[in-house]
Amino acid sequence: MITLALSKGRIFEETVPLLRGAGIEVLDDPERSRKLILATNRPEVRVVIVRATDVPTYVQYGGADVGVTGLDTLIEHGADWGGGAGLYQPLDLGIAKCRVSVAVRADFDYASAVRQGSRLRVATKYVNIAREFFAAKGVHVDLIKLYGSMELAPLTGLADAIVDLVSTGNTLKANQLVEVERIMDISSRLVVNQAALKLKQQAIRSVIDAFAAATKATA
Repeated sequence: MITLALSKGRIFEETVPLLRGAGIEVLDDPERSRKLILATNRPEVRVVIVRATDVPTYVQYGGADVGVTGLDTLIEHGADWGGGAGLYQPLDLGIAKCRVSVAVRADFDYASAVRQGSRLRVATKYVNIAREFFAAKGVHVDLIKLYGSMELAPLTGLADAIVDLVSTGNTLKANQLVEVERIMDISSRLVVNQAALKLKQQAIRSVIDAFAAATKATA
């Protein structure tokens, strides 16, 4: 049995065509079903639905053999572009593309504050990414960990800036915020439990190869 960890939402929606291209059909819609373990048309493959931030944890500790998760989540988990944290990253699937950026109120002079060496308060759920980015720039920041509604932080005076995912930028514009720095581009990765890869090598390699072929076909 191969267990694939996915999260609801955009990543699931954009993974489904790749699964289909790999010959795997999920038999339930997670948006309609209360089931957290979903069968597929292949008896040897099942899908578990977990929180996006928990996908690397499930794969690392063997709750799942394979998972699909964003690079941002992997970095916050302690992995990087190549692997780490007990995870093997064989594929960039090229889905759920977005970017991690710094944004501020439209009337806040971010460039001047950075140039003058001001200490900035930055709200984010991406603490590791933000810490490394500002440290590399020599900018002094106090990081405030939030879990949602990031755009509120500058509007209420909680923070001078935010570090968050940006896709179209429409949410920023709707809240009178502007993107001032692009930290990194993000897409979703296929991640594999390293121990499972050894124990179920043939089965998992076939899944990796199928994903690779499906990704290439949709590129």
